[in-house]
Amino acid sequence: MTLKSDWEIAGEPVDPDSTERLFFTQHEWDTVEAATARIMPTDHDPGAREARVVVFIDRYVSGIDYVFAAADGSGFLKMSGRAADAWRGRQFRMQALYRRGVTELDALAREVGGKSFVDLTDDQQDEVFIRMSGAPKPAKVTHGTKEPVTTFLQGSFDEDLPFFETLCLHTRQGFYSDPVYGGNKDQMGWKVIGFPGPKSLKDTMDGTYDTTEYFHQDDYDWYDLIPHLRVSMPRAE
Repeated sequence: MTLKSDWEIAGEPVDPDSTERLFFTQHEWDTVEAATARIMPTDHDPGAREARVVVFIDRYVSGIDYVFAAADGSGFLKMSGRAADAWRGRQFRMQALYRRGVTELDALAREVGGKSFVDLTDDQQDEVFIRMSGAPKPAKVTHGTKEPVTTFLQGSFDEDLPFFETLCLHTRQGFYSDPVYGGNKDQMGWKVIGFPGPKSLKDTMDGTYDTTEYFHQDDYDWYDLIPHLRVSMPRAE
């Protein structure tokens, strides 16, 4: 017996330069773009605005047409049946979350500066985020320090997250995910971190893209590579 697949290939890769709005109103688009630009700001490297993260988010929350890219990068998988029904339900909730989130951003913005979020200064927008998240603004991460750097696992799934956490996650995804989804324009997110990614998803399927040359063959001591292991997991004598 052959089971019919729920998936068909449909659609095309997202154009990062598109200004067409599939879900957001113009004000929502501008607000989300400004918010992502504070989460991942522009400095000596491009940030969320240049990487067109807002395009990624607009396409993703617009429905079920831009959820799963085809393995060869030619477009997106068209969902049907139970898979489509399940995703329509969760995307409906995601759309409502963004609508409420933009409204809350503007309400807090008026408390902070008497204007809409998009019209505030960078510092005022940061203050809005502090109030919304209930947490202080993160300090800059400095590489090369002699002190151990600790971190935490940042989830990759947005189910049931509050708006601010969802926005932060989607900003990271839009900046670092494959360009087929609309963000990471010209692979600038990958270039910022020095990741020599594939030119297209197709290259990961046909063997064109290979990472063998980046694997070191030398033997390393994990206790030297990860200093805090010497404290948390003392070497057995």
